[in-house]
Amino acid sequence: MDTGNIAWMLTASALVLFMVPGLAFFYAGLVRGKNVVNTIMLSFMAMAVVGVAWIVWGYSLAFGAGNEFIGNFDYIGFKDVMPDVESGSNSMMFAVFQGMFAIITPALITGAVAERFKFKTYLVFLLIWMTVVYAPIAHWVWSDNGWILGIGASDFAGGTVVHINAAVAAVAAAILVGKRRGIPNGIEAHNVPYVVLGAGILWFGWFGFNAGSALSASGAAVNAFMVTNTAAAMGALTWVLLSYLTTGKASAVGAASGAVAGLVAITPAAGDVGAMGSLGIGLIAGGLTWLTVRYRHVLRIDDALDVFAIHGVGGIVGALLTAVFATAALQGNVGVIDGEFDLLWANVRAIGATIGYSFVVTFVILKVLDLVPGLGLRADEADEDTGLDISQHGERGYVGDGAD
Repeated sequence: MDTGNIAWMLTASALVLFMVPGLAFFYAGLVRGKNVVNTIMLSFMAMAVVGVAWIVWGYSLAFGAGNEFIGNFDYIGFKDVMPDVESGSNSMMFAVFQGMFAIITPALITGAVAERFKFKTYLVFLLIWMTVVYAPIAHWVWSDNGWILGIGASDFAGGTVVHINAAVAAVAAAILVGKRRGIPNGIEAHNVPYVVLGAGILWFGWFGFNAGSALSASGAAVNAFMVTNTAAAMGALTWVLLSYLTTGKASAVGAASGAVAGLVAITPAAGDVGAMGSLGIGLIAGGLTWLTVRYRHVLRIDDALDVFAIHGVGGIVGALLTAVFATAALQGNVGVIDGEFDLLWANVRAIGATIGYSFVVTFVILKVLDLVPGLGLRADEADEDTGLDISQHGERGYVGDGAD
């Protein structure tokens, strides 16, 4: 790996990590002011907890040789992970880049349980979930001997590993933690500028997320960069148009959410589709995620910040449309438009396996944590009423009316 590639990959890794505070602002703006510090901390602490666990054992389980389902302990403590190796599972550059994905994925889950999840339980959950849910699925999809990679599925930058995985885990968490009290139809975002700022940071960081997944400063990275921006733009435009048509106003939160939906959907496809494919993905994902958010009440699950609607529906749509719009000129995969259905069938199996495994294992993890004395999932009612900023952290995000 020459110095140009190294410089790009280090930059891409930093961009992905920068997405985590972007996510923190995006989520924090959507909750009430009395929970803004807690919401930001849920994302921030993922950088700390997973950042350590990835070095000690997470990377080894995800990318050690192992078998087709899980890695092994070859790289415990980054043993034999070398900074001067060009490629392969013992490349430190690859391990660092992948670590950023491991950090942001569980942080996505927190939007579903915002304003009511115990902070100390969350720290324990981070460690367990990264170990027994994220690491195996990353191995299935991205490790050289992973079974999903072996069936011919294509997930360029994490549609299944990151977005569907986190979204399904978020549904399991929302079911077990239960609904917020006294908020049947959601709440008004307390800080819309935070939401838009967070979405802007996510959009910027996503160039590292997707273009960095080319693993070099190459034409593949250029294409991934271009389609990422295009799908985000189309997703934002779609939400704003639908907002105008239904309310007569252009929602800033809707524009931000639409951009994120487009970014999510293009993630698995960024290595396989061109400009027109990315426009189609942004349009379809934007419309379907908007529709899911609009009718989310039908499910009667309090996914507080619409994690499943944006990341679950967006990820599923993106994985399916990868197999529709894929063009052989890029990674060699051929989509439905060009008359091939093999990739579609492989991606359907990848989606199904990710949904089933993530939901069941996450549900079991959280059920056990809820039964552990001294832990439990949900904050006390008095703590919720006071706000998790004070009850969990002893700090306020705002003084005065902004704390309401």
